[in-house]
Amino acid sequence: MSDEAPDSLIPYDEIVQEALRAVVGRVLGQVEAAGGSLPGDHHFYITFKTSAAGVAIPAHLKERFPDEMTIVLQNKFWDLAVGSDGFTVGLTFNQVPAKLDIPFSAITAFVDPAVDFGLQFQAVGGPEGPEPHEDAENDHPDSDPPGGGDDGSNVVTVDFGRKK
Repeated sequence: MSDEAPDSLIPYDEIVQEALRAVVGRVLGQVEAAGGSLPGDHHFYITFKTSAAGVAIPAHLKERFPDEMTIVLQNKFWDLAVGSDGFTVGLTFNQVPAKLDIPFSAITAFVDPAVDFGLQFQAVGGPEGPEPHEDAENDHPDSDPPGGGDDGSNVVTVDFGRKK
């Protein structure tokens, strides 16, 4: 008998990833429905692959973040529009306004530090693990880093082993 699990003909990992990305869409959709107003102390750190299919960001941001970028939705954002495949938002970077189009499939992490909630995703069609990146660069007040520095007990990580 072998200790290896048999290959699945059902893509469970893809199905779970898609369902968890839908959580991000639903949360952002609720913020959009509330006129772009975040309830209470909620705010979001969203990390995404800048070179993923469908991502549209200004060239200067793409040059600065060729692989991955984290944005903060807290005080200074506008024109949040959520669709079935992604979202668009306006943010400022060093006092320069920018419009970002981000498909849900490009997101690698979503964190709401106000309630110690987070999701991590495998990059769609990308490397097996996230590469290190700089902190969020859009203008925001000082706040705790994603995860709040604790044990991350409310962070859901979905990482199905890939057969090599």
